[in-house]
Amino acid sequence: MTLPSPEPAYPSVPPPPAGPLPSARFAFRRKPLTPRETSDLRTPYAIDCDRILYSRAYARYIDKTQVFDLLKNDHITHRVLHVQLVSRIARTIGQKLGLDPDLLEAASLGHDLGHPPFGHDGERFLSELCLEAGIGGFLHAEMSLRFLEKLESRGHGLNLTLGVLDAVLCHDGESDLAAMRPSPGTADFAELDRRAEKRRSDPLFMIAPMTREGCVVRLSDSISYVGRDLEDAVLLGVVKRAQIPPEVAEVLGETCGTIVYRLVEDLLRTSSGDPELTAFSPEVGSALKALKEFNKAHIYHNPDVKRDRDKIRRLFRIFFESFSGEFGDPSGPASPRLKSFLEHMDAPYVEGTNPCEKARDFIAGMTDEYFLSSAEELLLPRYRTDFSG
Repeated sequence: MTLPSPEPAYPSVPPPPAGPLPSARFAFRRKPLTPRETSDLRTPYAIDCDRILYSRAYARYIDKTQVFDLLKNDHITHRVLHVQLVSRIARTIGQKLGLDPDLLEAASLGHDLGHPPFGHDGERFLSELCLEAGIGGFLHAEMSLRFLEKLESRGHGLNLTLGVLDAVLCHDGESDLAAMRPSPGTADFAELDRRAEKRRSDPLFMIAPMTREGCVVRLSDSISYVGRDLEDAVLLGVVKRAQIPPEVAEVLGETCGTIVYRLVEDLLRTSSGDPELTAFSPEVGSALKALKEFNKAHIYHNPDVKRDRDKIRRLFRIFFESFSGEFGDPSGPASPRLKSFLEHMDAPYVEGTNPCEKARDFIAGMTDEYFLSSAEELLLPRYRTDFSG
């Protein structure tokens, strides 16, 4: 009996030099630490990871679309699973490259907090409305930063480290970059603010993260979704494995597990020996790009997958206009949902945020189910038993 040969081991890489990791110089916060925080037994990045996990925005991942929505299927990936997969992949890579595991985990778990309901389509619809309202375009990466700095903790933010916030802002798993190095420049919050403002004014503006950990998270994002989206599509009958282009199947394989393994193995092999480079080989980078293009044509732009998009687009507009009007009413919003949103925010946010920005923030925080139930509450008439209230 011949046993199957085991998976090849991940390539060995030289151990990192002794002493503090390079990312340690990004482990400071915008606001001073409290006395209790200064004596915390956890590392700064571990504190950030826990703060993200316990945040309200993280809890809402549970019902936010990854790719496929409006489906009754418990085996399809939602946003909460996606960020966990990114974290596992990034930590595996980081362990071999001698990187900070807590920074990798915190950035991975926080990078998609700003995604609105219905995934990238919802992001596009909300951006159109924000531009019309004159408050700048909407990008989920910049919104993730806003949740972490401006909306959590009743509008005071979580006071996370520069390294985590920068990695969250600079992630972009949809890009076709196959090689990255940390960007040179000043390691301070003024630079983070400059980047965030630039992204608000120019959605196409991209810059590498300040840390190698941020680069790993950005490429791990691509590794995580490209095979998993394909697996979900096969399960749902959207595509068949036989349709996978030969140049992809021969290099990366045909299943999610094989694709992830080969991408991680190649990245480690290519990145070995250079303390700043995080990259795929040209052959694997080309296959990854081809798989992304295949997914885009057969999954992300598939008319059957997108059949309710016009309805969702109209609901986004109705919500934005209605919520902006209610938030702008001097007597306050009439909707119990909008009232509850403001009750969880302190006065600086309530008094210092304009109505359109409040509408954007509220919609961006919705889960898919909350979005649909809000549509029912706002648009459908209801029976009642009398006229007493």
